[in-house]
Amino acid sequence: EELPSMDKWMLGTLSQVLNEVDDALSKYQFSRATNEVLRFATADLSNFYLDVAKDRLYISAVDDARRRSCQTVIHALLEGFAKSVAPILPHMAEDIWQNLPYKAEGDDSSVFEGGISKDLVSYPEFDTERWNLVRDVRTDVNQLLEVARQDKLVGASLDAAAYIYTSDENIRKVLDELDGDESLITPSVKTNGVDELRTALMMSQVKIVDSEEEVAGACDAAYVAKGELSGCTIGVKKAEGTKCGRCWFYDKEVGTHNNYGTDICQRCDEAISSWEEETGTKFETPVVEETPVA
Repeated sequence: EELPSMDKWMLGTLSQVLNEVDDALSKYQFSRATNEVLRFATADLSNFYLDVAKDRLYISAVDDARRRSCQTVIHALLEGFAKSVAPILPHMAEDIWQNLPYKAEGDDSSVFEGGISKDLVSYPEFDTERWNLVRDVRTDVNQLLEVARQDKLVGASLDAAAYIYTSDENIRKVLDELDGDESLITPSVKTNGVDELRTALMMSQVKIVDSEEEVAGACDAAYVAKGELSGCTIGVKKAEGTKCGRCWFYDKEVGTHNNYGTDICQRCDEAISSWEEETGTKFETPVVEETPVA
């Protein structure tokens, strides 16, 4: 119950997929089962959830709630995915099971023993409309980012900022609920640090504005468009501030803390401090040696 909305959505989606695959296999519809697993792995996991999860797993402090909640979901995903592909890819599924870094509950030796846990197939659907909208916005933003990349305006998505406008009150309400703090801070004030557009879109800044003119005024016309899926007017531009050397997000507060170097944001500063307390080890700022030009 304490998990963020995104994580509850992911668990609900997992249960839907496992039930769909189980129903297909029970009817010997192997193609249907395979297509559902492939769609889930590609669209839901690789293209969205796991891409977003990297920030939490790599950047957050070891005991940070946003990191631990993500680990909880990945634990369920790992077991559920292995069980679902076992009839189709038995050797791969068994390799996964034998190399789990823990002992799976109820299954002593093989992925083929014990069946699928009742918990894995019982998570309720949660906030589906919200996260479908976010994914539509993300797809529309990524299309503009590709144009910006081709023009060498940005490289990675974290190099960019997005400006978004919608006249739809329901969409605006959802976007406002996911609008994060101005700067990267921990703990987050406006959101829980997970259900947030900045990390869901993997962009350094996301601005929800009140008119199409504001989008056009902030972004070059070449990088402004009406989203085909979301219907929002979206613009992208180069992110403001300085790039954090640890998480790679751009932020105006980078370098103002200076406990671990001049290129660290407040969020990473706190994570490193937490690591020092946890391990009793002093963090040494790496010295970057300049390579002479030949």
